[in-house]
Amino acid sequence: MKKYTCSFNDSDNPGKWYVVDAKEAILGRLASSIASRLRGKCSPNFTPHADMGDWVIVINADKVMLTGKKWAQKTYYHHSGYTGGIKSITAAKLLVKRPEDIIRFAVKGMLPKNSLGDKMLGKLKVYAGDRHPHEAQQPTNLSL
Repeated sequence: MKKYTCSFNDSDNPGKWYVVDAKEAILGRLASSIASRLRGKCSPNFTPHADMGDWVIVINADKVMLTGKKWAQKTYYHHSGYTGGIKSITAAKLLVKRPEDIIRFAVKGMLPKNSLGDKMLGKLKVYAGDRHPHEAQQPTNLSL
């Protein structure tokens, strides 16, 4: 009796929508759960070379928590490409300026570093408040 491995592609994924509340959630644990859901690892149809993940909506991104002294010590860097063009911002200042980016950067670091990872990151929608414009997709609540 021969056994065959079933390989799925993007068209085999129906793609469900989920809402995650980041209120008082620890950033790393929240991000790893979201990355797993975006990648599709929780699905029995998981295929490493295909985007089999779901859509994830994160609300209350401005109420996420970091442990220890990370609000003051964690630093995010970006470079303009010019000499001396490196810029940095601490997590506390980023929370005030763009709270959505804290979750987006954490999840991005846990996804594949290729075009497939960019496609998966496009399925992540992050909002600072408790409202989102995706009611038409009828998302289900996901407790992490």
